[in-house]
Amino acid sequence: MKVNQRKINNNEKGVSYTHIESGSQAVCFMFSGAGYTYEKPLLYYSTMLMLQNQYDVVHIHYTYDQDIFKHPLVDITKVIVNDTYPVLTEVLQNNEYQETVFLGKSLGTIPIINGIMKSEQFMNSKTILLTPLLKFDSIFEGLSSSKHSAHIVIGEKDHHYIPGKIQMIENNTNISMDKVPNANHSLDIEPLNASRSITMLEGVMKRMEEFLEKDRKN
Repeated sequence: MKVNQRKINNNEKGVSYTHIESGSQAVCFMFSGAGYTYEKPLLYYSTMLMLQNQYDVVHIHYTYDQDIFKHPLVDITKVIVNDTYPVLTEVLQNNEYQETVFLGKSLGTIPIINGIMKSEQFMNSKTILLTPLLKFDSIFEGLSSSKHSAHIVIGEKDHHYIPGKIQMIENNTNISMDKVPNANHSLDIEPLNASRSITMLEGVMKRMEEFLEKDRKN
């Protein structure tokens, strides 16, 4: 297994990424949250899960402060897409991948839902959306009407968990929904409980793996 750190200079702003390669024909691109980095539990074990299931992994590194949420979602989407798409282009041009998966956490679900899931290029790609920002109408509308194969994980104590929107998204047969009781936006169990949170995380990983394996060509 090779781990390579690379950087792309785009519009005077450099974006780095980590490419974990094992010679696979499948790759998972990961988009972190605003403060939820790849070392934190959900993304750390998601990375391990991908490698275990013979996916190469690309961690895209970007940093935005909370002020980004003061802007309209269309502007937020444009900023993140402009920063991250050059990474997708470079990796896909330099490797002969036959399968692509996109996984995002919170802020990282925005370029997936409002960019990748609307692109014909990635119509056959699977997406995993950890705690998507359903308070934004365009995020909700994009998921409700999407023809993409997607798996959503969201806690029932997450401030973006809106029962009416969840129910409407569940009507989309292309989307599987993993609703986690008593879990917050970090998917930690409330009131805070380490052992229950670890057990919950194990279940989340198992259901993600089932989603990945469904209809996969070996």
